[in-house]
Amino acid sequence: MGPPGVGKGTQAKIIKDKYDIPHLSTGEILRKEIILESKIGVIAKKYIDDGLFVPDEILIKIIENNILDARCSNGYILDGFPRNLQQVENLNELLIKLDHTIDIAINLKADEKELIKRLIKRSEDSGRSDDKIEIISKRQKVYWEQTAPIIQYYKRSGILIEVNGIGTIAKITKRIIEAIK
Repeated sequence: MGPPGVGKGTQAKIIKDKYDIPHLSTGEILRKEIILESKIGVIAKKYIDDGLFVPDEILIKIIENNILDARCSNGYILDGFPRNLQQVENLNELLIKLDHTIDIAINLKADEKELIKRLIKRSEDSGRSDDKIEIISKRQKVYWEQTAPIIQYYKRSGILIEVNGIGTIAKITKRIIEAIK
């Protein structure tokens, strides 16, 4: 978990390779669906282009379809979901249905100004439509209003690990690996 631009996707890919478990990034899955112009992709594109989150029912279905993949039988990294307390509840219901649990919730923390710099750089490098300055500001605001409260939920659940998300990719990875040992 963590605000937009903190490096969740980058770190998830590294941890995925280290522990040989799938990385389920709702953002990447949605971008793939958008490129394919699937029914889900067309709907999702409208929300993403406006800097809004994709509706929960679409995300839960995508997550369920991916968790049911045999590659996820020994665990997986869920990246980009849940983003609010209602999604936590929806995810918990899905996990009960699938007889799965969340073992660890990692929260990457970083200064908001640093994150905005990272996102502007990412926009220049990748051309992602959701990395324009107006949308970046909107996503940051939505994060602090809606997503940040789930940190307290997972803290109360006893599964939250908080990691400093500032530094080189390698340093952040080292902090995560040390924290989950």
